[in-house]
Amino acid sequence: MSKQPRKQRKLLHNAPLHIRHKLMSVTLSKELREQYGKRSIPVRKGDTVQVMRGDFKDHEGKVEKVDLKNYRVLVEGVSIQKPDGNQIYHSLHPSNLIIVELDLDDDERNKIMERKG
Repeated sequence: MSKQPRKQRKLLHNAPLHIRHKLMSVTLSKELREQYGKRSIPVRKGDTVQVMRGDFKDHEGKVEKVDLKNYRVLVEGVSIQKPDGNQIYHSLHPSNLIIVELDLDDDERNKIMERKG
């Protein structure tokens, strides 16, 4: 892997979806980290996250959408009001989030959490 910033940017820009999904990893809370023995995991719709940085710091909400194209996460309750009165979601980068509660409805995700890393 190159150290050159232009090649790093190119890698992010041209990354396929399966790599983008891994790049959307979010840090786990201390309790979840101890429970599962993992530091981070890719975020999914349904997870409960807490915002750690920015204007919406300390806000908790469920993930509404994961935008792999733009590397952004939309969280319930993190919205801004436009001048015409409409509410729109404010997108957040996954590095500014921490997972507080996992959505473990999917069997595949349960297997991922149980396997040793």
